[in-house]
Amino acid sequence: MSEVFQKRVAREQRQAFRRAWFINFLLLYYFCFALSYLVFHFLALEDGITAHSKLLGLYLLLCIVVGYLWSRSPASAGRWMVERTNPVLKGLQKQPSLQKWLRSASGIFSLLLLILTLCLGWILTEMDMRALFSVQGLGGARRIFTSLIKPELGILEMVLEAMVVTIFIALMATILAIPIAFVASFFMARNLMKFSRSALFIYNSLRFIANFTRSVEPLIWAIIFSVWVGIGPFAGMLALMLHSFAALTKLYSEQIENIDRGPLEAIEATGANRIQVVWYAVVPQIILPYLSFTIYRWDINIRMATIIGLVGGGGIGTLLMQYQGLARWHEVGTIIIVIAIVVWIMDYLSARIREAIY
Repeated sequence: MSEVFQKRVAREQRQAFRRAWFINFLLLYYFCFALSYLVFHFLALEDGITAHSKLLGLYLLLCIVVGYLWSRSPASAGRWMVERTNPVLKGLQKQPSLQKWLRSASGIFSLLLLILTLCLGWILTEMDMRALFSVQGLGGARRIFTSLIKPELGILEMVLEAMVVTIFIALMATILAIPIAFVASFFMARNLMKFSRSALFIYNSLRFIANFTRSVEPLIWAIIFSVWVGIGPFAGMLALMLHSFAALTKLYSEQIENIDRGPLEAIEATGANRIQVVWYAVVPQIILPYLSFTIYRWDINIRMATIIGLVGGGGIGTLLMQYQGLARWHEVGTIIIVIAIVVWIMDYLSARIREAIY
């Protein structure tokens, strides 16, 4: 083993230990939080919330120390996850199989954590199966579904007009997002931006912006733009465009990072500049996947455009919200049927187009 490789292994081991420590700390802290919450809930203590909040500070210090000690074990959950995904460390020693790891103390702890999570989720979501299958609940559901399957055809023309607006909201959002995402994706591909500190700064900055934008749901962006530019289709289009840009840049840049290095190195060997390398070695490899991703995003935007209307984004969603608020279920049924038919047609067309591309 060369000295350079030994140094790299040592560096990777230090970084892997810190990551494993952080993961183990989060798992332990969550376990303590969930367990104490369930205990106070089942004991029905009046000051349970206050006591629980005070314990969180103690858990913080305790989990940092225990997480550090636990991370020293190769079988700890953090070490197991980090080292199995590290390209340098996973080949140095034989990793335990999943079945063997599940039988270890760390595996048993992980299973207990999963069970605890399910119990906590049951309580926090206030699941009540008796309410779901009660006579009163089933009676209300029967009345609504009976109304939905008897559509009011008198509003069909108005519904179709709103549906056309919805389709064009999705279309314009996709079209406007494509060129911005196309250009940005080259600056968000690590294999093209790892050659200088300034390039890495641009790469990390754009990644942060795109991840933040994508983490905020289109419904939230629709609310923001409804306040900004007013309620209507323009606000909905802007919300979908912004989210489409973030989603497409992720898909596009990941495709660039997975290209074949052969053509890239061949063009670089001729003395071509960076722009020529990208244009002649990268672009030909990504055109077909880009088209497929774009059509897929257009398909998603059709569905999302019907939803953002519920918060002022215009289109058929606004019409649906109005009739739902008035409890006019026959009209709601008409709108739902039209949405289902249009979405099915768009899904069929997009599937055929993607199939034709490949």
